[in-house]
Order: sequence, then C-alpha cells, then structure tokens
Amino acid sequence: MERKFYKEVLESLTDGVYFTNLDRKVTYWNKAAERLSGYSATEVVGKSCADNVLRHVDENGIELCIEGCPLAATMEDGEIRETNVFMHHKFGHRVPVFVRASPMRDENGQIVGAVEVFTDNSKNLDMLREMEELRKEVLTDQLTKVGNRRYASIIMERLEDSLQKEDVSFGVLFVDLDHFKNVNDTWGHHVGDLVLQMAAKTLKAALRPLDVVCRWGGEEFVILIPNIESEGLAVLAERVRMLVENSWVDHEGERISVTASFGGAVAEQGEVAESVVDRADKQVYLSKESGRNCIHIGGVKV
Repeated sequence: MERKFYKEVLESLTDGVYFTNLDRKVTYWNKAAERLSGYSATEVVGKSCADNVLRHVDENGIELCIEGCPLAATMEDGEIRETNVFMHHKFGHRVPVFVRASPMRDENGQIVGAVEVFTDNSKNLDMLREMEELRKEVLTDQLTKVGNRRYASIIMERLEDSLQKEDVSFGVLFVDLDHFKNVNDTWGHHVGDLVLQMAAKTLKAALRPLDVVCRWGGEEFVILIPNIESEGLAVLAERVRMLVENSWVDHEGERISVTASFGGAVAEQGEVAESVVDRADKQVYLSKESGRNCIHIGGVKV
C-alpha cells in the first residue's frame, strides 16, 4: 500500500524521475520523464545508461553518458550533483534540462543505485537570453553598436579596481571625429549616422580582445585599455588614427571620410578612472589646436 502511494506521487510530478541500479540500468521511469524525453517506460526500463538512450551532452558537446556521467559519479562517492545538460529527445532534437543526481541507499546505508530528477530548462534559457538581450540593449549604443556611456562607467570601475588591488595599470584614449558637423551640414544626418557607424566599427576592429570602445556622446568615443603603458598606448593610438583616416563611406558616388583627434592618458597609482578620462580629454584639445588628425599623450604630440 505504501509503495503504491509513493509510486502515485512520483507519477504525479511534473519533473522527470528515474532510478538506476549499480549497473546503471534504469529500473523506474515516471510519466513526466516520458513526456519530457518522448521515450515510454517500456523503451527505457531495463536499458543501461551505457546504451546512451538519452545521450546527455553538456554545453561543450561532451557526451556525459560516455565521459563524466554525474549519475555514475554520485554512485561512486555518494555526493549529490546538479548540472545543466542537453538531453536527446526521441524525435531527434535536444532538450535543455536541469538534472539532480542523488544516491539511493539501503537500510544499512550502502549505495544501491541512484535517482535522477530532471526539469525542462527551456524557460530558464529563454529568460537568460532575454536578460542578455536586455543587458545588451541597456549597455549598447543603439546607433553604433559599441558600448554606451553607462557601459564605459562599468568598465572604468573594473579597471580602477584592478589598479587599486592588483596594481594593473590601464590607459584611456579619447577620440573626437574632426569636422563632423560639416558632414551633417553637407550630407545630412543620415549620412552622418553612417559615418559614425563606420568610425565605431573601425575603432573596434583596431583593438585587442580585452580593449573596449564606447560612444561617449555625439562624435566622441572613449577607448579603455587594460594593462598598458604609455609606449604601447602611443602605438595603439597611431594604428587607430591611421585606420580611421583610411576608412570612408560611399554615398552617391562620393567617398565621405573623416579623421579624428586623439588624446591619451595612462592611469597613475591611486588615480580614479574619471581622472584618467579627464586627462585624456584635455589632450584632445591639444590635438585639435595642432591641426587635428593627430595624437597627444601626456602633453606630447605622438
């Protein structure tokens, strides 16, 4: 009677549940497991995990039934394991599931098998995707698709923290497109937007993987560069300057190009990030006064 009661409880669950013995043969498969996997109990009970019916794989594509099975590990050491995997459905597609493997013990405390509970994780993955899209929307400049000023503030905080705690310096390049107002006045704001997009893509393409470019506002951009000294900053700035100068937008048979004025600064020990950005911004004015399309770092034209 008690056994029947527990079976009815298991059959009423919305989570998939199955039991295995020490040989990893499935001894029980509930209704939710049938619904989530497409496999009936008669198709699974008596089969071994080694038969690889469910063919669990992790996010790296490793088949866990062959290598790294959490159920097998649980039966070895008695530790509960939880992980996200992709289960093979009978119809061929993959189902994201969250699994929890626990040991089953007899009255003497000896491990005699294991139970795995698995839950459809599709909604959680959809939520994560939505959150990632929202994060991108909140932290990305919608026109140029590089980081916005809010994202720049987040990166500045991280760089400042690394400087204070680990003594890892960072550099800032402030970029101001030259005579951008003339582009808008001559060609219109639509073409001006295309030029901004072109410039942003060029800046991004010129950087190292960990460097970050953000639109500061209008035709101004800021580049945040971890772990760099003045010499390296000068080399990077010249590469970016050259690439911007040699990029253009084709419009009605015309090549529309711009140059940019650069100002750079490297963080000093104990300096806050805003101060570094402010110093780099001031260097831009020196570049403007020197004829534009050039770089100033630490008051010196590069």
